Amino acid sequence: ASRSEEQPSLESVGLCTRGGRAAAAAAAAMSSVTEDVRNVLANEESLRYEEEISRNPYLLDSWLKYLEFKKDGKLAGKSIADKRYRILVNTYERALVHLHKMPRIWLDYCAVLAKLKRGTLTRRTFDRALQALPITQHDRVWNLYLEWVRDFGVKDTAIRVYRRYLQYDPQHREEFVDYLESAGSVEEAAQQLAVCVNDDDFVSPGGHSKHQLWMRLCDMCAKHPKEVSGSLKVDAIIRSGLARFTDEVGRLWCKLADYYIRMGQFERARDIYEEGINSVTTVRDFTAIFDAYAQFEESVISAKMQQEEEDDDEEEDEEEEDMDVEGND
Repeated sequence: ASRSEEQPSLESVGLCTRGGRAAAAAAAAMSSVTEDVRNVLANEESLRYEEEISRNPYLLDSWLKYLEFKKDGKLAGKSIADKRYRILVNTYERALVHLHKMPRIWLDYCAVLAKLKRGTLTRRTFDRALQALPITQHDRVWNLYLEWVRDFGVKDTAIRVYRRYLQYDPQHREEFVDYLESAGSVEEAAQQLAVCVNDDDFVSPGGHSKHQLWMRLCDMCAKHPKEVSGSLKVDAIIRSGLARFTDEVGRLWCKLADYYIRMGQFERARDIYEEGINSVTTVRDFTAIFDAYAQFEESVISAKMQQEEEDDDEEEDEEEEDMDVEGND
């Protein structure tokens, strides 16, 4: 026989491998179902619930009682690694085949998955719930979804989920800003806050006025200049605040100068202080700017004196080392 007849082709080997994997997956699934059936048959009360459900699989009450029985009766105080949790998950999936329009089933199921710390499955189940339920029910899902994603601790996932949520309800953008700031994503927090400030129809759920939101944006820009300077025109933002909020002129001039100080542009900061002193019209604003200017100059002088002292100490150490070398020679 020829060599080609003795050895199987690569194509036939690949087909056998894929076929073997598919068969193994089917066998594993069948084994899981068989185990679930065995567990049901071994428990008379479970069998009673199964019989009731089989008579009317669309009855919500029957499914809720069965699921509560499995959770409270079988898993109370058990570890999340207990294999009976897998049976509970399978039971929820069975319930959703018939009751996928019932938010109660989805919410309970997502709460169980969150407890099991199964991140990817939990996220996908929340997404399935949003796809299956009418939009009038989405509020209930989003509340639990956002609570879970904040506690889960994966920042990138939380940010993506919040962006989707804002497409559903843009009025909660300020909540997204709070999360971003707490998570250290200052650049996007400033961008989202700028959207709130520029939207005339935006109403803060927390009851904050436009003035408060604007001052928060200015604070964020002044304290984190390197993070926000690439995406926002900080100088223009703060100067527009100078024209809009005349009762905060002194404070805004100081924030603009502070922005340039943190950027390391000291000469530009001096120009801002001088411009502010020459433009304000009240004693309060003049005093605020003058005190900040004086404190800035004092800190610069102190830093220079400290640097000179360190340089002198280094020179003295070098001279002593040179003298030691000459003495040894």
